[in-house]
Amino acid sequence: MHFVPSEPLSALRRTPFVFRTLALILCAGFLALPVLALLASWLPWLPADQGGAQAGAILRAMAATVLPGYLWTTLWLSLLVALGAACVGAGTALVVSLFDFPGRRSLEWLLLLPLAMPAYVTAYAYTDFLQFSGPLQQGLRSSLGLQGRLLPEVRSLGGAVWVFIFSLYPYVYLLARTALGERTAHLMEAARLLGAPLPRRIWAVALPLARPAVAAGVALVLMETLADFGVASYFGIQTFSTGIYKAWLAMDNRLAAAQLASMLLVLVLALLHIEQRAQKRMRFACGDAPAGSLQTRPLALRGARRWAAWGACTLPVVLGFVAPVAFMLRPLLAGGADLPWERFGAWAWHSLRLSGITAALAVAMAFVLAFAVRRQPDAVTRGVVQLVSVGYAVPGAVIVVGLLLPVGWLQAVAPQWGLGTLVTATAFGLVWAYLVRFCAVALQTMQSGYARIALSLDDSARMLGSGSPGLMARVHWPLLKRSSAAAALLVFVDVMKELPATMVLRPFNSDTLAVVTYQLARDERLGEAALPALALVAVGLVPVILLSRALRGRQ
Repeated sequence: MHFVPSEPLSALRRTPFVFRTLALILCAGFLALPVLALLASWLPWLPADQGGAQAGAILRAMAATVLPGYLWTTLWLSLLVALGAACVGAGTALVVSLFDFPGRRSLEWLLLLPLAMPAYVTAYAYTDFLQFSGPLQQGLRSSLGLQGRLLPEVRSLGGAVWVFIFSLYPYVYLLARTALGERTAHLMEAARLLGAPLPRRIWAVALPLARPAVAAGVALVLMETLADFGVASYFGIQTFSTGIYKAWLAMDNRLAAAQLASMLLVLVLALLHIEQRAQKRMRFACGDAPAGSLQTRPLALRGARRWAAWGACTLPVVLGFVAPVAFMLRPLLAGGADLPWERFGAWAWHSLRLSGITAALAVAMAFVLAFAVRRQPDAVTRGVVQLVSVGYAVPGAVIVVGLLLPVGWLQAVAPQWGLGTLVTATAFGLVWAYLVRFCAVALQTMQSGYARIALSLDDSARMLGSGSPGLMARVHWPLLKRSSAAAALLVFVDVMKELPATMVLRPFNSDTLAVVTYQLARDERLGEAALPALALVAVGLVPVILLSRALRGRQ
């Protein structure tokens, strides 16, 4: 019998680990390059042709003129949207979790429908119906014999707050609804037996249980609000995101735009930290009551209270989904013969193609990264995965600026490579930006799937002589097919609705449904914008329906 020396064996074991770590670092560098480039925009050694000489002057001029207005508008918008989304989301979650009233079972999933509506589509729908020349004001003037404007201007800060609240409150509702669950009814019953009245049970038991979930949901709402470009641009609101675009396009200085974007990035990362801390606190130690017992049954409302609860839960659904869809259907049905049906096929194909490619690549990369964390959960691997996950919190406008900054530098250093053309004139740069933005969505879904696979299966496969490729292909992949499908669906829908990065990086003659919807609405052709807008809503309904089925399955 011959024994293999220990030194060559350990060397063979170290070599694959080095290669695996290098591959992970390269993958993270590919996905995190835009974020790192924004942070590097403050370094003094950047080339002058990137606008370094003028960036300081531009920032000083903006700080003395328009930048305080950007900050003030963004602050007020974020504050009002956060308060409104917290009240609507937490209030509806408390009502459907604690009380029983007519239509409660249906409203539990109907309250998720605004997730299918992109915020900019909701903005176009309300503008078309409520503006001075819209059907509502025209009908009021003709019926009442009045003249002039009868309703406040829709395209305003208040209108944007309205749109964001009823488009984004489901983030708060979903997390608060999950956090409350059956344990809240169990504890509420215990408090009732101790003599606490209903208002005190809500304030002392239900709300403290839902507080971490509400904080996490509000952080997600704020990240979506700060990342928005469509609503702010269409309503003419001067937010920080629009300031980044002006510094980049109007003032033609990428470095100044990158430095502004890095300021927004710091704020978004702070919100992400708050959201993660709130998620960690969403754990409570409490014994479960038997399903269907008196302790877990919601309190049945009587008289006017039951209809008040029904109205409080129905109103957000109407304002966030039913009304915008009805407003968009009106011009669609009125001018169906004049709609661009032929070009609609090309727009839909470009959207489907980009979404499909990005979803497949995101799932593949997420599968590899999640397997790496499971196989070698060391500090380097976890740090790489956390760095990749940051991209989802970064607005699309910030990603574009961070992507084009190093590309422009490499183009200036080595123009013969044609890197600038590859990124800005083909779908490569667009898919790259999509992966930076949405790969974290697929990664989180795949890691959730891995959490349900016992580690003993890995040990059994290794004992039978299976290596890493065989373990992934024969053991993990069959068990992760549902998680992979869910991850692909989520990335697909997110890419379909993405607007800022698509507007800047799309190749010529490759308009998507989101871009065309924005362009037609900007040109006041809202009747033509209804067709691609409703197509986006139809696509967004798919994950909402699946999510609602999953929630019903847990009950």
